[in-house]
Amino acid sequence: MSNLRLSLAIGDYDRIRPLVDGTVHIDGVDPVFSILDPEEIFFRAFKYADFDICELSLSSFTVKTANDDCPYVGIPVFPSRAFRHTSVYIRTDRGITRPVDLKGRRIGVPEYQLTANVWVRAILEEYGVRPADITWVRGGYEHPGREEKIALKLPPDVRLESLPAGDTISSALAEGKIDAVIGPRAPSCFEQGHPQVGRLWTDPVAAASEWYGRHRIFPIMHLLGIRKDVVERYRYLPAALFKAFEEAKSVALARLSNTAATKVTLPFVEERLQHARALMGNDFWSYGLQSNRHVLDSFLQAHHAQGLSSRRLTPEELFHPASLEVFQI
Repeated sequence: MSNLRLSLAIGDYDRIRPLVDGTVHIDGVDPVFSILDPEEIFFRAFKYADFDICELSLSSFTVKTANDDCPYVGIPVFPSRAFRHTSVYIRTDRGITRPVDLKGRRIGVPEYQLTANVWVRAILEEYGVRPADITWVRGGYEHPGREEKIALKLPPDVRLESLPAGDTISSALAEGKIDAVIGPRAPSCFEQGHPQVGRLWTDPVAAASEWYGRHRIFPIMHLLGIRKDVVERYRYLPAALFKAFEEAKSVALARLSNTAATKVTLPFVEERLQHARALMGNDFWSYGLQSNRHVLDSFLQAHHAQGLSSRRLTPEELFHPASLEVFQI
């Protein structure tokens, strides 16, 4: 009997590469990989359900799951995680030196509901900065006209505007039309060294490490999803996918740990790996529900409190039950 041919769309990550290069196999599946940027995957997945299996925005998935209209069911595999103290870019000529200085400001976002923005708003709440304290300005980073891919019903005290036609977030920040930007990517004006654009946290690694020490949270950005009609036909897929992705991650970490010849085009990789393990433990990029319950619970609480999910979900509601247990010998 031949294996299933299923489409699988995901980003180009070292923890995925053992699946793509054939080192690790998914039981019973010959995947047809599409290695794409997350923005394209999410747009096509939530608008057209293009893929059998794909990486999904945790926030968009939560919105749709709470509304009972999501075409996908989740697997507790997390292709993307990131500390988001790196994600706040400011005008350095506006007297913004602390999170509280963002009150009353105009802040650009590519989409209000993006997962990175949910986490940043949760962090800002710790400093007394609420979503209603800010005027949010939506638009594309480098291309004008970007809209929310998920319909939202925000609280009445949240002010969300769109950039004028033809403007982008990067150009608006460079020209001083907005005071800051929050999002998963750096605007090009920052990358190009604009003299009046910088980061809110000038040492984001130190800020995130301190925050992790207090909360023990490594923020989840994306999860793996299977289209519901596919999993209804092939009920072994959730467990098979979890097993394969866990194995692929283990292979990637073993490769990263082999420092006889550095696998990443970056100096001091061994030292950064040692730092991560000292701070967060050996399995710092864990998959599975139980080891991430507190992370997911914190996200779902913030997501609902920010008015993005219509009801407060539990972590179990995100995932197919067959992906939550693994066999033991």
